[in-house]
Amino acid sequence: MTIELRHLRAFLAIAEEGTITRAAVRLHTGQPALSRTLRQLENHLGTRLVDRSTHHLELTAAGRAFRDRAAAALAAVDVALDPRALTVLPLRLGHPWPALGEYTVPLLRRWDREHPGQPLELRRIDDRTAGLARGRADVALLRGEVTEPGLVTELLLEEERVAVVPADSELAGRATLTLADLAARPVALNTVAGTTTLDLWPAGARPPATIEVDNTDEWLTAIAGGRAVGVSTSATPRLHSHPMIAYRPLADAPPVPLFLARRADTPPHPAVPALVRLIRELLSGT
Repeated sequence: MTIELRHLRAFLAIAEEGTITRAAVRLHTGQPALSRTLRQLENHLGTRLVDRSTHHLELTAAGRAFRDRAAAALAAVDVALDPRALTVLPLRLGHPWPALGEYTVPLLRRWDREHPGQPLELRRIDDRTAGLARGRADVALLRGEVTEPGLVTELLLEEERVAVVPADSELAGRATLTLADLAARPVALNTVAGTTTLDLWPAGARPPATIEVDNTDEWLTAIAGGRAVGVSTSATPRLHSHPMIAYRPLADAPPVPLFLARRADTPPHPAVPALVRLIRELLSGT
């Protein structure tokens, strides 16, 4: 049989919702019909995508690999069928947290002034590739080590690390902090798109506990609430100020590289060279 877009949408709904029941509600269809659609897709691919042996469905290894391909395919279709893109496709710049830091607003303003006919969309997407793997971004600003296969990266700069502490804590009264200063308290870790792990501290001198979060908002809330401290880069204070949070230089932590990344298996958006050139001009102060 012919596989249609509805098969991909059905599979992605099941993968995201975790059950046939919730996926059927989301797609406004019945459970038997959705199960048949999934079986048709699996029969076409010749492999099992979903493990149905437990109450909560789990993706198989093949299902996890196919999920990103299906999402990227649907994203490409959505872009192609968007009537706004019949003249010029927008350049979608993904980022998982503070974009380009203090250069973000100057980048957007200069781009609009110098490239009025080419839309630039800044998209915050909280995943490890900021939307690249699923086709939701054309290029992305990624911090830290980039381990996702199939990406082409270009180093833009290295950012100094900062300590992030509750504004009413004793640590906020110091001009500069060290990793040892933070080690006695729980540390908040963004496990989806953050650059900090316990490996930043020497073995035997690590924080006693962690608070794991999925995004920057939850990370800021944990610190502002006095439940944890954090480590970030110098870009974060520029875009994420908070009355209950203090940022202090972290004297003994290595810097964090910032990369511009794109997928290697698709042709780059034609406006990417202009974006790279403008970012480098901003970073150099020209």
